[in-house]
Amino acid sequence: MATTRTAHTVWEGNLLEGTGVVTFDSSGIGEQPVSWPSRAEKANGKTSPEELIAAAHSSCFSMALSHGLTGAGTPPTRLETKADVTFQPGEGITGIHLTVRGAVPGLDEDGFRSAAEDAKKNCPVSQALTGTTITLTAELA
Repeated sequence: MATTRTAHTVWEGNLLEGTGVVTFDSSGIGEQPVSWPSRAEKANGKTSPEELIAAAHSSCFSMALSHGLTGAGTPPTRLETKADVTFQPGEGITGIHLTVRGAVPGLDEDGFRSAAEDAKKNCPVSQALTGTTITLTAELA
């Protein structure tokens, strides 16, 4: 069964001086302010499209890696994934770097790296972001 998740943004003003609010409709977790300075300069307590992509990518990758490891008979006890999404004004998103540290009893570093590479390639968010370079650092805890 397919699922659809929804968020919406209300933007007021021009790009450089305007502001917006992103509302997470499906989960109801609230609203987050956005602005050009929070995207292209310092966050100053506001989110950005890139931070939202980082959240989506880190969680999707973690789920895919957990699923792959479990299917291979080595379920993880803990995965901690960070996604760094780099935005260059005038250019766009120039890269995403995933860093994962995992506790996986019975698995060596090579096996973990291989499983992480597979998850990077096959998680749905990675597949949706094929227009940018995605790199990975993976290590056991």
